[in-house]
Order: sequence, then C-alpha cells, then structure tokens
Amino acid sequence: MDPLSLPSLSSPEVQAFAAGFPTTLLHAAVTSVLLFVGATVYALLTPWKEIELIRQGNSAAAVAFGGVLIGLAVPLAVSMSASTSLLEITLWGLAALVIQLLVFRIVDAVLSGLPQRIQEGEVSAAVLLVSAKLASAVILAAAFSG
Repeated sequence: MDPLSLPSLSSPEVQAFAAGFPTTLLHAAVTSVLLFVGATVYALLTPWKEIELIRQGNSAAAVAFGGVLIGLAVPLAVSMSASTSLLEITLWGLAALVIQLLVFRIVDAVLSGLPQRIQEGEVSAAVLLVSAKLASAVILAAAFSG
C-alpha cells in the first residue's frame, strides 16, 4: 500500500474510529455540561457578578472568570481521561466541581479584598486570583490522576 494513500473504509483504524467517535463525543458533551454547570454555580456564588462586569468592559472580571473556566476545565479533563464510563465521568466530574468550587471560595476568602479590587477593574488582582485558582486546579487534577 502506498504510504500516502488513504486507508480503506474497512481498515481497522477506520473501524476503530467509527466505533469510538460517538462515545468520544458523548464523553466530551457530558464534561462540557459539567463545566457549564460549575461555571454557572460559581457565578451565582461570587459576591460580584462577573458576566455583568464583563459586559460593562471590566477586564479584571474577564480575566478572573476566564481563570475560573480553565480552573474547572483542568480537573474535569483529567476526570474524563481517567474514567471509563459516563457514570464514572459524571461522578468524578461532580467531585471535581464540588472540590474546586470549595477551593475557589477558600481562595477568594484568603485573598480578602480582591473581589472589590476586581469590581474596580484592577487586572493585577485578577491575575493573582486566577493564579491561585489555576494552581489549585493543577494540584486537584494531579490528585485525580493518581
């Protein structure tokens, strides 16, 4: 077979892709829903309203909320990669969300004064907050990977 030619539709690689791709899409969809739920819960729990501030052009709020999305996505992605079924993805994903939301609240409390500074548009405060949230996300993801 010419190395540049396309594999036939009956090749093992194409068959494996055809069998696995729908499952991959389903796993990604469940994880994406968990991310959306986590981000929504976080937005509801914070003392400031990120989406409203972002719509008003507050860069600090955008940076802070972007950090939340990445901070939730990292452990969710590891949960998905370490899981073998939808139920397992959901259970580990929910555990990741609960733990990460708790950690986010602790970080927000420890770094007191930052919510007000973010509301005032101070990007340096948002970067510090995001850094703490991403650090906790990486640690949590490592814990999930065993």
